[in-house]
Amino acid sequence: MKKLIVLSIALLIMLALAACGSTEEETTEENGGAEGTERAADTIQYESENGTVEVPADPQRVLVLAYGGNVMALDVPLVGIDAWSIDNPNYQDHLEGVEEVSEENLEKIIELDPDLIIGYSTIANIDKLEQIAPTVTYTYGKVDYLTQHVEIGKLLNKEEEAQNWVDDFKERAQAAGEEVRAEIGEDATVSVIENFDKQLYVFGDNWGRGTEILYQEMKLKMPEKVEEMALADGFYALSQEVLPEYMGDYVIFSKDSEQDNSFQETALFQNTPAVENDRVFEVDAKKFYFNDPISLDYQLDYFQEKFLGQ
Repeated sequence: MKKLIVLSIALLIMLALAACGSTEEETTEENGGAEGTERAADTIQYESENGTVEVPADPQRVLVLAYGGNVMALDVPLVGIDAWSIDNPNYQDHLEGVEEVSEENLEKIIELDPDLIIGYSTIANIDKLEQIAPTVTYTYGKVDYLTQHVEIGKLLNKEEEAQNWVDDFKERAQAAGEEVRAEIGEDATVSVIENFDKQLYVFGDNWGRGTEILYQEMKLKMPEKVEEMALADGFYALSQEVLPEYMGDYVIFSKDSEQDNSFQETALFQNTPAVENDRVFEVDAKKFYFNDPISLDYQLDYFQEKFLGQ
């Protein structure tokens, strides 16, 4: 009798263990296996211009060949950044330990061991970069500058944070615009110019240099000649001889001290109304190139100071 009881208990234990094992197996299969579940928690599916890309849900070693300021603004760690961005004084607090990279130096990129790569759609070696880490590229100007930040927020699994910044920025910039127009007049015109490699440029409303703030958010007017020649493509190259035709009542001069800026000493430039009325505002070109949140906040503060004395 005792043996029968012992055997019965043993049989019950075996059946219970088998049932538990079966339940665990079914649960694992339903969730794609234990390993599959872990992977799903570690990655997200991002819908890029070129299709779905599996990217880290919490990237910790991002390498940016473009849009570095957007990534920094969302407090995501960087390991590498492009040459144009690494020279931006506004970024310096975010670049400790971050190395300069280019898409040509694949060995350096491999050495940095990124878990995500971000760049323009025009960069070289995209196929090789994709073999190193998940790579997402964007066509510059395909979406507006604020939508671009939200897209990068989606990529980095921080869409809500990105959208919150966008909403707050638009409110601040548009309110400042109302004050500026009241101060300088609704019909006052503003130009943005830059001298690079012995060539003068004027800019439309979507090419960095503060243009997005001035024209899109503040609703300030550009001179007719600038609107005619620069609005469609974003920029327009011109000769010194015709520069006065493109200078508005106010001029933002995106100035690089390493360039030849001798045109500023010419009578042609000095005799323009903007110069004579002390309405040419010189800005550091390196701080004004981009249209990411770090750059935009700096630019907005600058415009409020110059136009409103705030």
